[in-house]
Amino acid sequence: MKLQRKNRLRATALGALAVSGALVLTACGSDDNTGGATSTGEKTTAASNVDCGKAKGQLRASGSSAQKNAMDLWVKNYMAACSGVEINYNSSSSGEGIVAFNQGTVGFAGSDSALKPEEVAESKKMCKTGQGINLPMVGGPIAIGFKLEGVDKLTLDAPTLAKIFDSKIKKWNDPAIAKLNDGVDLPDKAIQAFHRSEDSGTTQNLGKYLGAAAPDDWKYEAEKKWPAPGGQAASGSSGVAAQVKQVDGAIGYFELSYAKSQSIPTVDVNTGGAAPVQATSENASKAIAAAKIKGTGKDLALDLDYTTKAEGAYPLVLVTYEVVCDSGNKPETLDTVKSFLSYAASDDGQKILTDAGYAPIPAEINAKVRETIGTLS
Repeated sequence: MKLQRKNRLRATALGALAVSGALVLTACGSDDNTGGATSTGEKTTAASNVDCGKAKGQLRASGSSAQKNAMDLWVKNYMAACSGVEINYNSSSSGEGIVAFNQGTVGFAGSDSALKPEEVAESKKMCKTGQGINLPMVGGPIAIGFKLEGVDKLTLDAPTLAKIFDSKIKKWNDPAIAKLNDGVDLPDKAIQAFHRSEDSGTTQNLGKYLGAAAPDDWKYEAEKKWPAPGGQAASGSSGVAAQVKQVDGAIGYFELSYAKSQSIPTVDVNTGGAAPVQATSENASKAIAAAKIKGTGKDLALDLDYTTKAEGAYPLVLVTYEVVCDSGNKPETLDTVKSFLSYAASDDGQKILTDAGYAPIPAEINAKVRETIGTLS
């Protein structure tokens, strides 16, 4: 009996070792550079298409949770191609990312809003010979997700959304909602509106949209901190999405990728055009394509039109910027920053965004992003 038990234990240990070895091999990759499957079922970018340059060591970055799913794909593909390089992106929030950047603890930050003048001034202390600039890297729709038993399709407009998030409309069968949803059986149920608990560029972009498209109903300044009374708070886009997913009567805002990954239905937006517009990557691209560069010098901050009525253009969009120094970047991470961001801005890096629920940056603007990355020093 003792001998049999010993043999069983030995077999179990060998089996565990084999599984462990398989996992290590999977994590480390292989000599096959054709790319593996991502969570979207698409192929990752071929490793041979990534220019590792002089990249080396570890690169820390943090900020926007809006771009987390895009960043996960980029990091996976890049690290598969560039052995010996480790990219660590902490998807905290835009506000925290800017703070970390200006404190010099990260190589770049992700932010869903362009740097404010005071943040640029602060960045000069860290950049020393230059200042922080905005490089638009990820676009996409801010989806308005909801959970309402018996309702799987919902249309709202900017004034109605403003009143919902300002706690002025409190029931789902409110006449303003019913008017936009003829034939839909709306329940006499309390609206549970969720917003971000921390400083968030997504919050600021929602505020910009509501302020521009519903100025009579949204009187708050577009800031990263949630401005309106009432509602319930959750941490990060993932936290808001999780609450909407589980609470009947809930509504909240987050990037489309979170809605897609959790099968959360999203609101169609009535812009005043011929038909309500769905939150899709393609429809967001139509709105972002009209963006103009408002930054000066190497800064590529964009001016978005939140009041567009263009056919099929989804107006509630955001652009996530990677924030770097135009000059004065840390020598030990500069090569890696340039190599990694060059991949993210490449044709391959941008192509994988659509299937993840994002919108690629328009080609004309993206060409300027690539050119600017090459001049970073």
